[in-house]
Amino acid sequence: MELRELKALLALMRDFGLSELEIEDKKGKVRLVRSAHSSDEHQPAPAAPPKLAVARAAAANTRPAAAPDLAPGHRYVQSPMVGTFYRAASPDSDPFVEEGDSVRKGQALCIIEAMKMMNEIEAEISGKLVRILCENGQPVEYGQPLMVIEAG
Repeated sequence: MELRELKALLALMRDFGLSELEIEDKKGKVRLVRSAHSSDEHQPAPAAPPKLAVARAAAANTRPAAAPDLAPGHRYVQSPMVGTFYRAASPDSDPFVEEGDSVRKGQALCIIEAMKMMNEIEAEISGKLVRILCENGQPVEYGQPLMVIEAG
């Protein structure tokens, strides 16, 4: 990724108050993390830009330690982005799915809100929803397991 592209991403982080941003494109994956000590709001004229840690992701299929091991025939539904996990389209609506429900390929399972955009996450396979791994309103990371589906 070129320096001008990184600067544009840093400006987006500052403008939207983001503390973390992860982007993946055909060139690779970049993760930007703003230091907890660098707060633009509390410094009227910072002498230097906020400290950022820039790291390339080591592997595409990494998962947090809290994710359960998969049984044979089970697959994760992973978050395709950083955002906030929601089980329903609105606070008044019923959840898209419940544990034990049969799901079909292409069926909406949940929503990930990222930068005020609601992104429906669809099932990649048909089967039975075995487990929901996230709480409603929980922040999620790229690649984080959200649910477990038993292929069927």
